[in-house]
Amino acid sequence: MMTSEPDSLPRNGWTTTSADMPAAVGGTPLIRLSRASDATGCDIFGKAEFMNPGGSVKDRAALAIIEDAEKRGVLKPGGTIVEGTAGNTGIGITLVANARGYKSVIVMPETQSQEKIDFLRMIGADLRLVPAKPYRDQGNYVHVSRRLSEENGWLWANQFDNVANREGHRLTTGPEIWEQMGGKVDAFTCACGTGGTLAGIGFGLNDAAEAAGVARPKIVLADPEGSGLYGWVKSGDLSVSGSSITEGIGQSRVTANLEGAIIDDAERIADPEALEQIYSLLIHEGLSVGGSSGINVAAAIRVARTLGPGHRIATILCDGGARYQSKLFNPEFLRSKDLPVPAWLDR
Repeated sequence: MMTSEPDSLPRNGWTTTSADMPAAVGGTPLIRLSRASDATGCDIFGKAEFMNPGGSVKDRAALAIIEDAEKRGVLKPGGTIVEGTAGNTGIGITLVANARGYKSVIVMPETQSQEKIDFLRMIGADLRLVPAKPYRDQGNYVHVSRRLSEENGWLWANQFDNVANREGHRLTTGPEIWEQMGGKVDAFTCACGTGGTLAGIGFGLNDAAEAAGVARPKIVLADPEGSGLYGWVKSGDLSVSGSSITEGIGQSRVTANLEGAIIDDAERIADPEALEQIYSLLIHEGLSVGGSSGINVAAAIRVARTLGPGHRIATILCDGGARYQSKLFNPEFLRSKDLPVPAWLDR
């Protein structure tokens, strides 16, 4: 059950002053997506997580993990936090660490966008780039970060298997969505990397529905090609096929954050379908978002069409498009992947 009723939530960020950067994490707007809503006869809302101080939904996981470590006494003043990340969690950890007086060491695959690499260096992270390798390889960025923790006595954030990640979303993001939608939520869609966002929000929405004595929303995992989670939900098969240009989502294993999660269904979204939503949101609604947001919105549209007109669906707008300018908004890169180039870029 929730520790507080939805109407007693701390209203961070947009309706109050904040004591510092970590206190401003959360409290993000929930925006009705007009074209997706009009196309389906439903109300589809995107939680604007790109409006967190560090620019992504991962600010919440970073803060939850650090605060949990502080409470357990395993992160001491002046300590160092190390994490393996596709970028956004590293940004969140570095900024929260800066605000709290910690040092951060970030291990990231060298294939991630140059914008995230440059930003991490700019904000003071000790960035270690490694070759992109599958999780089964000990050179994988997650394993490298774990070894650095063991060798140096640093705190390993371990976002994939540290359930403080999903607990942070259970206590904040889920109840926020419930309150902002007045308790009228029929479905929620979200992609997974760690699984913390989907699982935590699913638990939070379930808690709120139980407290209100109403049916809980349908929880739908949105998955890119090249990930095994769609098959895991549908048939227990984690086999991977295909690929995607999206970053930070998709998985070939069941993380601790996903264990026991409430998941009713899954949608697999190909890159062209995701890009269509990314470009539509930008040009028609003034919302600049990244690849995972396109996956999430495309899945929300599919779910809305399955449920039928009159339903209300929420999803996550994970981060902003500026972090992917060299890929999602680069005609040369898009053509190299045989992906559509939007008209305004094709000049």
